[in-house]
Amino acid sequence: MKRYTSEFLSVLDARGLIENGTDLEALDDLLGKETVTGYIGFDCTAPSLHAGSLVQILMLRWLQQTGHRPIVLLGGGTTRIGDPSGRDKTRQLLDQGTIAKNRAGIRKVFDALLTFGTGPGDAVLADNSEWLESLSLIDFLRDYGRHFSVGRMLSFDHVRSRLDQQMHLSFLEFNYMVLQAYDFLELSRRFGCRMQMGGSDQWGNIVNGVDLARRVADLTVFGLTSPLLTTAGGAKMGKTAEGAVWLNADLCSPYQFWQYWRDTADADVGKFLRLFTDLPIAEVERLAALGGTEINEAKKTLANEVTGLVHGTEAAEAAQRTALGAFEGGNVAEGLPTLALTRQQIEEGITFAQLFVKVGLAASGKEAKRLFRDGGARVAGEPVSDPNMLLTADDLSNHPVQISAGRKRHALVQLE
Repeated sequence: MKRYTSEFLSVLDARGLIENGTDLEALDDLLGKETVTGYIGFDCTAPSLHAGSLVQILMLRWLQQTGHRPIVLLGGGTTRIGDPSGRDKTRQLLDQGTIAKNRAGIRKVFDALLTFGTGPGDAVLADNSEWLESLSLIDFLRDYGRHFSVGRMLSFDHVRSRLDQQMHLSFLEFNYMVLQAYDFLELSRRFGCRMQMGGSDQWGNIVNGVDLARRVADLTVFGLTSPLLTTAGGAKMGKTAEGAVWLNADLCSPYQFWQYWRDTADADVGKFLRLFTDLPIAEVERLAALGGTEINEAKKTLANEVTGLVHGTEAAEAAQRTALGAFEGGNVAEGLPTLALTRQQIEEGITFAQLFVKVGLAASGKEAKRLFRDGGARVAGEPVSDPNMLLTADDLSNHPVQISAGRKRHALVQLE
């Protein structure tokens, strides 16, 4: 029996994107009757979002594709405080210049996945600095602070966890949930926003916003959360040993991005096809059922589909060609991450261990040395065991040299 009647909730349910909601029956009814505006907020804590953020971005995409209006809310204001949800220590406070630069970087990814404009279903881009930075503290506390119960705020998981472990939770962080709740109220006033979505770690913040809209404006709004995702091995989505898998091509090349999805564990393939692609559920189930070596075709499909969504079809096809050349063909392939060195840099002395760190195949010198020690480092296809061996200009005189960490991660080094 079908659980929901609205297309939006039916799609999210089929793809495993619903964790909780404030009144899903009423929301389902509203979605079936009118165009609903919903939002998700993204703080500007880094110059790009990472692969783990795709779940939320694709929720906005599905909202638009099922006939509703998404709002992308950039947290130019709330980033100045830092969301304590899901964290055991205070976020580093960023200056205005860094926040502005991060905001510009984060903005890029949404153009590929959403359609912005002025039509009833076109996506809207907003920034909470527009209203938060002009607030008067006394007026804000008088008009809105009185609607928040400190006892209730202390009961939320991320607050209770920090306090139970006697970890520092500043008054600044404690106010983050108040400002996020006000964001929801402000978006309802400006754009008729009726729904806030986010990861399950945002549940307490979202419920505060729903409650504030009811108390202040006698308005019924809704909250909807997706599950927090980890890989089958327990790792956080969007993270690798080398760091975050960024969505911006200048921080993570389409090839590196493609390879991240191609390296998905067998146990995660079906789930990731369901969550991160537009493929019909029947096709997802067919691919997820593949076994043995055939599962590799499902992994390539996953990599192509996700890379195509974020970077475009041409970039996805180029990334696959590069991977086929570097990984399956064993040849030097164009399109790999490339490090260009000057002769002066080489003459000053670069060890192979330093080289692997510079090109991003190892996160640290210690990790690079372990890679060499364990036999995982190759230069021009040949194993190298000495991490202190020096690179020479002659090594690069005729053509770029491919260096590899294991069988799946490759890069090129060339003379500038």
